[in-house]
Amino acid sequence: MGKKAKGNRVQVIMECTEHKNSGMPGTSRYITTKNRKNTTERLELKKYNPILKKVTVHKEIK
Repeated sequence: MGKKAKGNRVQVIMECTEHKNSGMPGTSRYITTKNRKNTTERLELKKYNPILKKVTVHKEIK
């Protein structure tokens, strides 16, 4: 069973945008949390993509 969300913090999945457009197999995804009350728009962070071996932009998908 998963943990219950406390307050406004929610788990979000981040997916690489460059990898998605490149057509290469596999995906680079990270799980993080954000405060739903303070950050209403979708999150966008620079994270390391181990398949492309460089830092790329990852966007929230859920």
